[in-house]
Amino acid sequence: MSAAAAPLLRVEGLCTWFPVRAGLLQRTRSWVRAVDGVDLEIDAGRTVALVGESGCGKTTVGRSILRLEEPRSGRVLFDGTDLLALSPGELRPYRSQLQIVFQDPMASLDPRMRIRDVIAEGMAAFGIGEGAAERTDRVVALMRRVGLDADQMDRYPHEFSGGQRQRVCIARALAVEPRLLICDESVSALDVSIQAQILNLLRELQDELELAYLFITHDLGVVRYLADSVCVMYLGQIVETAETEQLFESPAHPYTRALLAAVPSPDPERRSRPHPLEGDVPSPAAPPPGCRFHTRCPEVFERCREEAPDLVALAGPGAAARCFLCHAPE
Repeated sequence: MSAAAAPLLRVEGLCTWFPVRAGLLQRTRSWVRAVDGVDLEIDAGRTVALVGESGCGKTTVGRSILRLEEPRSGRVLFDGTDLLALSPGELRPYRSQLQIVFQDPMASLDPRMRIRDVIAEGMAAFGIGEGAAERTDRVVALMRRVGLDADQMDRYPHEFSGGQRQRVCIARALAVEPRLLICDESVSALDVSIQAQILNLLRELQDELELAYLFITHDLGVVRYLADSVCVMYLGQIVETAETEQLFESPAHPYTRALLAAVPSPDPERRSRPHPLEGDVPSPAAPPPGCRFHTRCPEVFERCREEAPDLVALAGPGAAARCFLCHAPE
């Protein structure tokens, strides 16, 4: 692959495990395999959605890419550089290029800081702007760009609504001129009408700035509106990837079909063909043998209980699924 065609972000074999400690000496007894061999790619100016049930590991993927959690193994190639191989000092210049917008804006804003200082903090840290006056001008421009009144810059976070606080978080991320934005359930805590406004804002910013997004969510309605492609995650692994329309129209994995069937639909025909998804997600500290989905799969057969399927390529750009139903007959 040529450098011009290389993705902005390529994640290869990412594993992030957390130790389970016990006893007086707190020895490690086992591991929680939160992320267990994840691969994904994001091109510049594109949106990849990472979807799945709570606890599947999708937030840990985002945090591991940023090294807010230290992965156990794998590679995170950003513009060709493996971020996991860098020392903290070597990583620092890349911090401004990868930013995150969290689910709860109130929890991610310092309640003691005025909004002007919240937005300008990153600029000062990375030496963006020639001084306080120039940074203030940038704050004004950023607030206006995300739909806020610049006259409000001296207010504190509690004086804003939830949607306004999320706009502040987006402005703060944009202040350091990132190329990739990780949005971790960033609209799930908002009312539906406010969600739509924030999603429209994200699309506009992407068109203007050629931003790439990793959009982590459980809301498939949001995915269809915003994402170019989708990675479906279950129990620490990617089980299906595809372009968005292909995934919605022709889902290949039983888990994907179950997730889509759970989305409310006005179409009576769709409502009449449910794909039941029973039981709870197994513990990532003790994933089941074989296919990790077999304990809940309505289409399980004996091989699934004994052998773990590989992620196999399917027809369609970037399409793949981790399911024996998708394997070619042997």
